[in-house]
Amino acid sequence: MERRLRGAVVELAIGAALLVLGIFVAAIAARMPATGGFSGVGPAAMPKIVATGLIVVGLWLLAESLTGGWRRREPDDPTVRGEHAFFAPGFAWISAGLVAQMALIHSAGFVIAAAALFVCVARGFGSRRLARDAAIGTLLSLAIFGFFVKFLNVNLPAGWLKPLLGAAGI
Repeated sequence: MERRLRGAVVELAIGAALLVLGIFVAAIAARMPATGGFSGVGPAAMPKIVATGLIVVGLWLLAESLTGGWRRREPDDPTVRGEHAFFAPGFAWISAGLVAQMALIHSAGFVIAAAALFVCVARGFGSRRLARDAAIGTLLSLAIFGFFVKFLNVNLPAGWLKPLLGAAGI
């Protein structure tokens, strides 16, 4: 019984906190300029949308907690929820991929940096096929590069592949 009471107090507190936060954001947004320039959309537009969302969700959670508690709550036991233990090697591989992409994108170019990230993420998820992952990563990153450069007119660094990619990229 005490566990359910503690859960009800937490549910009420979260709903009330979101409602108060939404009212606070709305009060700040009300003091911002309403219009801006030729577009008619001023700097207060997005804060007002966020405030409305926070208020609606806060009221919804309060109503749920006052009428019997949150519905379809996840169980407290991590194994029942299907969670797995932290896997340090996977985390390390994915982190290394992000670092490699940041280090390579300006010198080696987008395609090679994205392919390196793909290979590291695949390895982090347990793949042992380096050549296959490198081929898939390169093909995907070439397709993404081409889409951004040709269709969206966004210049991405071509890097070492500039002679092969021609005028595409910077």
